[in-house]
Amino acid sequence: MSNTSFPVLSLIIFVPLIGAMAVAFTHNIRLAKNLALLFAVIELIATGVVVQLFNAEGNSFQLVEQHAWIPSLNIDYLIGVDGISVLFLPMSALLTLMAMIAAWNSVQQLTRFHFALLLALEGITIGVFLALDLALFFLFWELTLPAIFFLIGLWGIGSGRRSAAIKYTLFMLFGGVPLLFAIILLAVNHASATGGSIPQDLSFSLPVLLTTPVPDSLQALVFLLLLLGFSVKAPLVPFHTWLPTVAMEGPTQLTALLTGLKLGAFGIIRFAMPLAPSAAIQYSWVLGILGAITLVYCALIALQQTNLRRLLAYASVSHVGLVIVGVASLNMQGIQGAIFQLLNFTMISGSLMLVAGFIQHRLGSTEAIHLGGLAKVMPKLTCFYFLFALASIGLPGTSGFPAELLLIISALLAHPSISIAALIGAVLSAAYMLSFTRRAFFGPITQTGVKQVQDLQVRELALLCVSALLILSIGFFPNSVQKINRATAEAWLNQLMFQSTFDLVH
Repeated sequence: MSNTSFPVLSLIIFVPLIGAMAVAFTHNIRLAKNLALLFAVIELIATGVVVQLFNAEGNSFQLVEQHAWIPSLNIDYLIGVDGISVLFLPMSALLTLMAMIAAWNSVQQLTRFHFALLLALEGITIGVFLALDLALFFLFWELTLPAIFFLIGLWGIGSGRRSAAIKYTLFMLFGGVPLLFAIILLAVNHASATGGSIPQDLSFSLPVLLTTPVPDSLQALVFLLLLLGFSVKAPLVPFHTWLPTVAMEGPTQLTALLTGLKLGAFGIIRFAMPLAPSAAIQYSWVLGILGAITLVYCALIALQQTNLRRLLAYASVSHVGLVIVGVASLNMQGIQGAIFQLLNFTMISGSLMLVAGFIQHRLGSTEAIHLGGLAKVMPKLTCFYFLFALASIGLPGTSGFPAELLLIISALLAHPSISIAALIGAVLSAAYMLSFTRRAFFGPITQTGVKQVQDLQVRELALLCVSALLILSIGFFPNSVQKINRATAEAWLNQLMFQSTFDLVH
């Protein structure tokens, strides 16, 4: 691990949190919104600086900061970044900034509180990506709940927004229980493996736990507990039902964040697989089947949807299934493709949901029957939607293509039978996206409201241009992403295989 004298990672965690407090205590609404925008821009610049400071040739944690937090339990404030997490920092900051701009005029009540919560959620999410102490990680993980609960319940666009907020919270609390049990088991096992006592020799440090041997019997339990907890957040079937509900009832800017930032899938890669390597390899076929079922099942449901927001929610879950198939392949193509696709979610899925929000704000509906002929009156929005939709189905030239190609190749190499599901999912993805596009954007205009609708405003056009340029530039130059995580992905895979072999020998 490489340490740093300047706490740049702490800075990007606390800048949004400080901004949230500043916005909440600013009485002038216009000033509060501008202040929130300023802090969001500063955060984006700061995360970009972290990427510049990151050494892509290194395969260990960098810019590490460690301070004693709860000494009696050996819990530290320990944060760091590696090739797996580094690009999620600017992507999270960018998506939050886009969500903030998208909500600029649509939020009419408790405006200061809304923008303060968006900033707070940003800082907490950055903490999830950076935490290297499992207790600290769990704290950040659970702190996302209050912000999301209020964002859904207070600013949701559906009549069932409060029920949706409660449903989301109950799902996440259910997922948090197995995570906490797994973390405690790992800490206790470290004390036992080192011949120490409890609580003096507990350890919650990820770098330490990665080198601590875990008995096979305990590994299976830890892996299943972590997988269960992260599957709820990802989400994977059968824990996916909260996302379509939130997509229909919650504010679209929040849904863009939830579909764009897949913390559950990140958790599987960061914690579940490397902390229980033998079990991860032993049950990789279970993980692959779970991903394949999620991929095909949710794609089939998406094919039947008539509402754009619900369709995008199911499409998002389906694509998570493809990510899990890649992770379960246990090869370089799979892990790099999984990271690539998770980064794509922030640009493609998040942008598509924001486009759906623009339509919802103008017409009060995203049902296909109410949207016929949109291309005639909203050509700018249609162009962006079409680009994002094509990127979602993996059109060559967009960032979706190299990610899906890597994932399908990884499945073909590791699980030829499961790769059939990946190919079916790719076909179904094209079917549901193009089918809805035809019904909603083309054909005759049948609704009076559509004839009078206004196309994208300047600020909306600008934020969609940013994501469109990223999607195209990364699509043409995918190595710009892969070279940043290649060394870490190799180390991740080698450590998984080595630790599994070590456990078998001993």
